[in-house]
Amino acid sequence: MGAIKKRVTVFDVYDRAKIGPKMAENDWDYKLIPKTATALKKKYGIKIDKTKIIPDDPELMDNLFKAGIEMLVECGVYCIDTGRVIKYTEEEVLTAIKNAPQDVPYGEGKDAVMLTPRRYSEKKAPIIQGGPTGAPCSEALFVPIHQSYAQEPIVDTIVDGVLQTILGKDPVPNSPWEIMAVKSEAVFVRDAQMRAGRPGMGL
Repeated sequence: MGAIKKRVTVFDVYDRAKIGPKMAENDWDYKLIPKTATALKKKYGIKIDKTKIIPDDPELMDNLFKAGIEMLVECGVYCIDTGRVIKYTEEEVLTAIKNAPQDVPYGEGKDAVMLTPRRYSEKKAPIIQGGPTGAPCSEALFVPIHQSYAQEPIVDTIVDGVLQTILGKDPVPNSPWEIMAVKSEAVFVRDAQMRAGRPGMGL
């Protein structure tokens, strides 16, 4: 049996964010990413059938996976705070995938669902997430909107919207109002779930 490969820790990521290659955000977004994606598309002969939402050709799926790994290794992850690229080796990426959890409970008690990997041919129904998903909601309708999703039996988890105002104030970024709005959103969604009789839904 070979030696256990070292996993990348949060400390490794922090250090790499400070010493990684320096690059302008626009260069990473609009030059490196599209250039690399175009090259990998050509290298692996990737052609997507637009009539299919999920690819079901085994060779195409394998090539998409290989291209995805190579894309991550080549481009890294951009850290806006330091203006540097966090780099990973292929071995580190594959080790992370191998050690990823095979299932994760989402929610609590009777309202919890199990998040598991699904193959394209999976017969089991996927987890259904409901909610306004980042859309702005008024204070007056925030709870009723989320309750309407929570009380639908087909919905397993909630993806919440955002408050347009909090106590009538604009939640300006980097202000105390923004902090209050974010905290209030979580409280209001839990209230909506309670009213729907599903307090343990994942959020």
